[in-house]
Amino acid sequence: MPVKLPPLIQNYTDASNAHAVNSILECFADDAVVRDENATHRGKIDIGHWITTTIEKYKFQFKPLSSQERGNETIVSVEVSGTFPGSPLSLDYHFTIANDKIASLTIDS
Repeated sequence: MPVKLPPLIQNYTDASNAHAVNSILECFADDAVVRDENATHRGKIDIGHWITTTIEKYKFQFKPLSSQERGNETIVSVEVSGTFPGSPLSLDYHFTIANDKIASLTIDS
């Protein structure tokens, strides 16, 4: 049974699986912050670079496994497969949403 995600996070997931860089970027606030692989990316230009590099490097696909609300955060456990050692991996995506945009995203294992 598919995991029910908030619409914005579903849009992010669908765009990510389609490797649609502009559609992924549209999900983020102008001043959003992304933390992934021990690096922090701030603002749409930096996040756009992160998206492009990550797609090229890993050719990933997402499969949401579960979703839970914790305070002002939505935590989505995702099975991520791609061209990386140990594929597939389960990662937690911690989304903070503000004004119908992703304000912050932290990805951890």
